[in-house]
Formats: sequence, C-alpha cells, structure tokens
Amino acid sequence: MRICIIAEGCYPYIVGGVSEWLNGLIHSYPEHEFVILSIVADRSMRGKYVYEIPENVTEIHELYLNDSDWGKRRARRRVRMNKREHQALLSLLLGEQIKWELLFDFFQKSGISLNDMLMGPDFLNAVTEYYKLNYNQMVFADFLWMLRSIYLPLFMALRMKIPKADIYHCTCTGYAGVLGSMAKYMYGGRLLISEHGVYTREREEELIKAKWVQGIYKDIWIEQFRKMSALAYDRADAVTCLYEHARELQTELGCDPNKIRIVPNGIEVEKFQNLPGKTENEKKYVNIGAVVRVTPIKDIMTMIQAFGFAKEMEPSLKLWIMGTCEEEDEYAKDCYELVRIMGISDVVFTGRVDVTEYYGKMDMLILTSISEGQPLTILEGFASCKPVIATDVGNCRGLILGENDDYGEAGIITRIMHVEEIAQAILTLAHDETLRSRMGENGLRRVVSRYRFEYLQDAYRDLYKKLAGEEETNGTENGGMEKWQA
Repeated sequence: MRICIIAEGCYPYIVGGVSEWLNGLIHSYPEHEFVILSIVADRSMRGKYVYEIPENVTEIHELYLNDSDWGKRRARRRVRMNKREHQALLSLLLGEQIKWELLFDFFQKSGISLNDMLMGPDFLNAVTEYYKLNYNQMVFADFLWMLRSIYLPLFMALRMKIPKADIYHCTCTGYAGVLGSMAKYMYGGRLLISEHGVYTREREEELIKAKWVQGIYKDIWIEQFRKMSALAYDRADAVTCLYEHARELQTELGCDPNKIRIVPNGIEVEKFQNLPGKTENEKKYVNIGAVVRVTPIKDIMTMIQAFGFAKEMEPSLKLWIMGTCEEEDEYAKDCYELVRIMGISDVVFTGRVDVTEYYGKMDMLILTSISEGQPLTILEGFASCKPVIATDVGNCRGLILGENDDYGEAGIITRIMHVEEIAQAILTLAHDETLRSRMGENGLRRVVSRYRFEYLQDAYRDLYKKLAGEEETNGTENGGMEKWQA
C-alpha cells in the first residue's frame, strides 16, 4: 500500500507533537510505502530534516507557501480564465457553493504563473465583484493587496504537483486538506484527515490575537480557513480526532459525525519507566520539568513569571525547560531576558535533549500553553509517574482530571496566562510529596489503561485496511477507541 502523508508545518522539520506522532506511525508499518508531502513556510526549510527518515519513506516533496519566486515574470503564453472558471474563482471568494473541481483543473492544467494570476485581470475582476458586494466601504487598493496575500498560499497549494497514492493521510484540514482533496479528485485515492487540534479553531484563536492583521481582515482570513476545512471534511472518507470535545467541534464545523473516529494519542509506556532519578546533590532541589518548544503558543513567558513568584516562596525550586529554542529565536531571547530582568535563579534552558535522561529527576511537569491538542508530554509524564500542572486547553483537563474513569486527579489544571494560579499550583505540589506521589500513580494507571501506543497502532492499521478496501482486522476497544463505521 502506498500512503501519502500530507503534513503542514511539522514533520520532518520540527521536533515533538504531531511530528513525533507521525514518525512513530510511519515506523509502525514497515510493510507500507510512505511518501511525504510537507508544507512549510519557504525554501529556507528545504531539506533541513530533524528526524532520521525511515526506510519505508521513498519520497519527500515540499510545498513552500510563501515561495519568493511567485512574482517573477515568466516568458510564457498568458492564460485567461473562461466564464465557468471565473465563476468558480468568484465562488471561492464568496464562499458559496465553491466549484472546487474547476479550480483544481485550472491550476493543475493551465500552467499559469501566480504572478499572472494574482496581478492579472481575472483575479482583479473577481476581487472587484467581491468588494462591491461586501466591502465597498473600504479602501480598494488595501483590500486588493490583502486578498492577494490571503490567496497566494492557497494558489501555491492548488498548483502543487501531487504524487499518486492509494491513501492520502492529512495531519490537519487547512492547506493539507486542500491538497488531499485535490489528490482524491485527480487520482481517486482515499482521504483520511487526522486532527490533533481542530485546525480552524486554532487559526481563529491565532488571528484574533494577531497584530499583523486588523479589523475586518481578521474575519476574511478566518473565513478562508473555514472554507478549506469545509472542503476537507466534505471530501474525507474518514476523520480522526483525539478526544470527545474535538469531535463535537468537528461536527459543529460541518464534518459528518459518521466519518469521525476518536483515536487518542499513545506512547510507549515502558520507555518512560524506571528512569534514573536524582543524584544526592540534586535532591536539594524540587525540580519542575517543562518539555516544550520555546515558542509563543507554549507561553513560556507566563511559565517563567509563575516560577519566579513561586521561587520567592520556595527557594528550593528549579525549572528545567527542555526543548528547542531555535524555532522562534526572538521569542527565546525575550524569555532569556525575562529571566535576567526578574533576577530568577535556577532556570535551565537545556535545548533539545533526550527527555528520558531528565523525566526521572523531575518532581513535577508543567505546561502553560495557550493552545494544545492532547499533549504527549503529559502522557510521558504520567508514564514516568509524575504529576502535571497544565493550563485548561485542548484535552489537558480530561487527561489530568480523567474522563469516564475513577483513577483520580493526576495533577492540577489552571487558567490560561494566570500567573498567580500557576505559581500556587507549583507551591501546592512542591510542599506535599505525598500528594505528588499519589497524583503520579493516578496518572500512571490512566496512561497504561487508555493511552498505550499499541492501541493507536491497532486503530490506524484498521483504518488503513478499511480505506484500502481490505477487511478490518479487529475492532479494538482498548483506550476507549470505539469501532469506526464508514
């Protein structure tokens, strides 16, 4: 079986989260051939893999959404849209009964340059009609340039040459979902969408907080992501998510609930057990571990502030921030500067490390993200018998407090960006070793029962077989994973 993984902004360029999940998935099925179509920002990422590529990955294709050469004028015949193609473009802008097949054919077969498209009369005329219908109170020149910036990455995707495969497995909706939908239309493969967060809602949250886009343009960007997700949900043969509330959100956004299967994350539990503990010298500290990329979405600033206030009350605290600092250089520098300005001691930025060398030394783990799906770091913490402090995002509450189980609390949930609340949670666990031990045991029982990697492997093996038209091998009920019905 030939499976094309369509990944957006992750594997094989970024460590952790979805990338780690994908890497494990591909390694799990050596009998299948995998092709990677990876969507990244620009050509500066080209070939910069941070994972060793598995032997069953035979090709890697890259799509650059912000490719700088789109504006170079090419010596070629000018291509104009016919009436039906123009109506399809207008339907895309309006978001009404979008004629995606006509757009797929036009961008795949016409050979048009994006310079000719975005700077030419067809796009200008469609934008003008859209403007007159909805936005004629705005400055047209600004409106036109904003629409060009919104549609450039989508047109990049529509022009992408996609490899043939039996199954197209997208890690989200968005641009990945557009490519998967187009591939299904062109080659007849089956389409599987696996969302770790709900893409549309995540982009909406980012845009609401963004400073680079203002006013009504936020709404237009948000609507653009909704259009793409609606396409992916409509064309998908199966959709997975990580937990019940995510399924509710997918259904609310238009996905047929009969397509959706909950497949929780899973980890190799044994890998995180019996790890080396503290040395005698290290026992003087109460260690707090944060396994995170140092990026704004992980809100490391709030973590540092909360730790600083807690350390004033409990000097034995030590914070270990374990993850790459290179993804957002400026943000990482701001974090270092915050530590310096606040005069906080015992904050260690380790960079990318083998976390199994650290988990055993931690007394608790912490996650202060403003957006998450179902964090692997929480599951890893549970497997290493550590309590976790986490903000109330994604499935963190369900993991820590439990969902339909009686294992008990495995940590503390706090509000997003609430420095005082997070600091108090740190102190609560720091001052009560018995509580830490009990919560750690609760987490271990939960992860063993519901979040083993074998359960995830079984679920996707069955999905691949079903999508390929083969008989389903089993209907694993482990980990609360009900049978998916097409």
